[in-house]
Amino acid sequence: MTRPEPQPPTAPLRIGNASGFYGDRFGALEEMLTGGPLDILTGDYLAELTMLILGRDRLKDPGRGYAKTFLRQLETGLGLAAERGVRIVTNAGGLNPAGLADAVRELAEKVGVPVRVAHVEGDDLLARGGWPDGTLTANAYLGGGGIAECLRAGADVVVTGRVTDAALVSGSAAAHFGWRPDDFDRLAGAVVAGHVLECGTQATGGNYAFFGALDVRRPGFPLAEIAADGSAVITKHPGTGGAVTTGTVTAQLLYETTGARYAGPDVTARLDTVRLTEDGPDRVRIDGVRGEAPPPTLKTGLTRLGGWRNEVTFVLTGLDVDLKAELVREQMEAAFEAAGRRPAEVDWRLARTDHPDAASEEEASALLRLVVRDPDQDAVGRVISGAAVELALGSYPGFHVTAPPGKGAPYGVFEAAYVPAGEVTHTAVLPDGRRVNVEPPSTTRELVRKVDPPLPEPLEHDGAVRRAPLGLVAGARSGDKGGAANVGVWARTEEAWRWLAHELTTERLRTLLPEAAGLPVERHVLPNLRALNFVIDGLLGAGVASQARFDPQAKAVGEWLRARHLDIPEVLL
Repeated sequence: MTRPEPQPPTAPLRIGNASGFYGDRFGALEEMLTGGPLDILTGDYLAELTMLILGRDRLKDPGRGYAKTFLRQLETGLGLAAERGVRIVTNAGGLNPAGLADAVRELAEKVGVPVRVAHVEGDDLLARGGWPDGTLTANAYLGGGGIAECLRAGADVVVTGRVTDAALVSGSAAAHFGWRPDDFDRLAGAVVAGHVLECGTQATGGNYAFFGALDVRRPGFPLAEIAADGSAVITKHPGTGGAVTTGTVTAQLLYETTGARYAGPDVTARLDTVRLTEDGPDRVRIDGVRGEAPPPTLKTGLTRLGGWRNEVTFVLTGLDVDLKAELVREQMEAAFEAAGRRPAEVDWRLARTDHPDAASEEEASALLRLVVRDPDQDAVGRVISGAAVELALGSYPGFHVTAPPGKGAPYGVFEAAYVPAGEVTHTAVLPDGRRVNVEPPSTTRELVRKVDPPLPEPLEHDGAVRRAPLGLVAGARSGDKGGAANVGVWARTEEAWRWLAHELTTERLRTLLPEAAGLPVERHVLPNLRALNFVIDGLLGAGVASQARFDPQAKAVGEWLRARHLDIPEVLL
């Protein structure tokens, strides 16, 4: 007898988020568990820099390598979750998900809360070999399949290593609704919802361009009500701070993405198909998302120690700032020559933070920042700190530095590699200890850039323009992807979009952001979001861990762009 397939649940699945990074608000897990109903609570603890930090932890103690904060949060959170029937899914396992799963079991016994714990492994590819010399970590970005297996087996807590941030949500939804691996549209919808949730309060007004109109003193963490068809409503618990609007959701959708195709290990989500609509106060509906087969390869994040760096920031006060900067540069270069060794990389940056006729000394001062890097610690140690200190009484008038220079510190490098998905063993270790291998996708599609759609009709106006900041008519959100910076820019009205789409070209972006002038810049057009997404390759050097620039994660590049002046039609102002 042929049995009918089980029907998926019809009620929405409520998935919350309680962490956007390792170091996020400690009390968020308890706040989310007590603030309102949830089915699943996720926590994202991993980033490119975090993997390097955990790798260094593991060098000191092979039993480490996971986010210890999560365990401390569970001391009270485990009981609360059990009382409320909330299951927890987190990537806090980092480089040692099995170790964290064991630690959760020990904690559960200690606090007297029986829970079924499972974990996902297989992302750690360091032993695979073939990586650059000195590679400290090598982790493939897994999808949600292992998470789904663990939840189907009845796990109360699922711990993973390096999965995609959105997989915490899409894997949970796939388990709940019984989605198949080829349910690409449904999976894509959940991936988009997961991307909105993954950075916590960035979806509820945190880091939002138009924050002045919201109460963001303590924004609440977001949650998604996901339906069986993959559509979702983004919201937050009642009475919490911040706000959920189409603007806050748009900003997060553009964060650390590139073009219309947002590739993941389970599905490639089409961001150009996303529709956002207000669904009541603090409720934004996401629907219309289309999905395609994922690429045949998995992104693999590699971290290694890149060498040693040191920095000194000289304070230049009052008159003749350029002459003072020139003098100290010449003196430091002479010191390198006298020592017989110049660091491999020497970078000088003068920030003209000074104001004429200033009412305070700080406002009268500029900052001259010297950053040096070298494979040898000695080349950035005493050579730099000694030379800077010895100038104290024999350099420009008013000589001082912001902090005493040190011996130098190690810096890291992040690189992305790609390996065939079939060569990675994605394994779910269930609560009873059984190990289930997650098969790679049977259908894949090479990732190619989607051709940009036609631009809207140019804005018609009487020709009157005013020189003003771009941010009066557009929002922006920026971030890092390895050595590249992503800058998403969106218009608040249809009229502003008709102007922005034609005005903000790659050439205009390079003019407005001179640091990008000599770098490759890609522009992607997303009409549904009234947005342009730019990728500036190389702006961040070797990634956040290398601290190549003043803002190493490009967090404020979008705000710099919004502060730049250009001729804006009067009708928009």
